[in-house]
Amino acid sequence: MEKNIRGFKTALGLLLTTGIIVLYAASFYNAQDTQAGQFSEVISQLMGMALGLAAMFFVGKIDYRILKKPAVCGGLLALSVVLLAIVPIPGVGSMVNGSRRWLRIGPIGFQPSEMAKYAVVLFMARALSRRNARLGSFFRGVIPMLLVPAAAFFLILLQPNLSTAGSILIVSAVMVLMAGGRWLHLAMLGAGGLVLAAYYTLSEPYRRERLMSFRDPFAQLSDEGYQLAQSLMAFGSGGLFGMGLGQGRQKFAFLPYPESDFIFAVVGEDLGLAGCLCVLALFFWLIYSGMRIAMMCEDRFGALLAGGIVAMIGVQTVMNVAVVIGVMPTTGLPLPFFSAGGTSIAIVMAAAGLVIRIGRQSTQIGTGQF
Repeated sequence: MEKNIRGFKTALGLLLTTGIIVLYAASFYNAQDTQAGQFSEVISQLMGMALGLAAMFFVGKIDYRILKKPAVCGGLLALSVVLLAIVPIPGVGSMVNGSRRWLRIGPIGFQPSEMAKYAVVLFMARALSRRNARLGSFFRGVIPMLLVPAAAFFLILLQPNLSTAGSILIVSAVMVLMAGGRWLHLAMLGAGGLVLAAYYTLSEPYRRERLMSFRDPFAQLSDEGYQLAQSLMAFGSGGLFGMGLGQGRQKFAFLPYPESDFIFAVVGEDLGLAGCLCVLALFFWLIYSGMRIAMMCEDRFGALLAGGIVAMIGVQTVMNVAVVIGVMPTTGLPLPFFSAGGTSIAIVMAAAGLVIRIGRQSTQIGTGQF
C-alpha cells in the first residue's frame, strides 16, 4: 500500500507542477491584455491550488468513513442538486459561450457540476457498499442504483454540458462493475445510452454541425470545425519534440481557449509527441496507483470511493484528450490539473487527497494503529 500511495502522490505532484508550467505557456499571450497581466491565469490557478492543498490537509486528518453518514452524503448530494437546478435559471447562472454553467458569488465563479461529479461518486460508493444492493437484478438493483446519476445527468444536460453529464454516467457504470455488477446489464444500458446520445446530438442544428465538424473539421474551417482544426494544426506543428515551451504559435489568438479545454493541444505543439506521451504517462501512473489503493483497501466503501474518484479523473482525461485530437466531437471538458479553473482544481485536489487518506487509513487499520 505504501508504494502505491507514494506513487500516487509523486504522480500528483508532477502533474500539478507540469500543469502550472504549461498553463503559463498557454495563457500568457491572451492574459497580457488583462489588468493582472500575463500571470493572471497562473495566479488564479495557484490560488485554487492553495485552496486545494488546504482541503487535502483537512481530509487527510479526518476519518473518511464519516462521509458514509446519511447526513454528510445526503447533504452534499442535496446541495449539488439544488445548485444544478438553479444554475440554468436566467439571472442566476452566468451565460458563457452560449451555456449557463456558472454561478458567481462576488468575484468568485464556479461550476456546480464540478462538485456534483464527486457528490454522485460519494453517493454511489455508499449505496453500492450496502449488503442489499441487489446488483444481480437489472430492474431491482442496477436501475434503482443509477437513478441519482441519471437525475444529475439530466440537470447538467440543461446547461447544456453533455461531456460532464456523460462522464457522471460512465463513472457510475464503472463503479457498478467494481461492486460486482454484470457486464450484460451495463452493455444494455450502454446501448440505450448510445441511442439517447444520438437523439440528443441530432435534435438541434448546432449539435449536428458540431458532429459534422468532428468528422471533417477542415471542411468547416470557418465555422464549427475551426477550433478542432487549429488544434490538429498545433499537433502537426509540434512534431516529435515540439517547438519549445512557449514557442508554439496556435496560442497567439488562433486556437480558442488554449488555457482551458484545448490546453493539451498546447502540450502537443510546444513539447511534441514526446511531451504528450510523458504527460499521458503521468496520468496513467496516477490512475494505476489510485486503482491499486482502491483494490487493496479492505473497507468496501473506501475501495469504491477511491475507485470512483480515480475513475472520474481517468474518464475526464480520456475524454478531453479524445476531443482535442479529434476522436470525439468537440465538447467543453477540462483536462484535470492542467486546464485553468481555480475552483475546479481545488475540488479535484481535495478528491485526490481523499484517495491518499483512504490508502493511509487502510494501512493504519491493517496494522492496528488506527
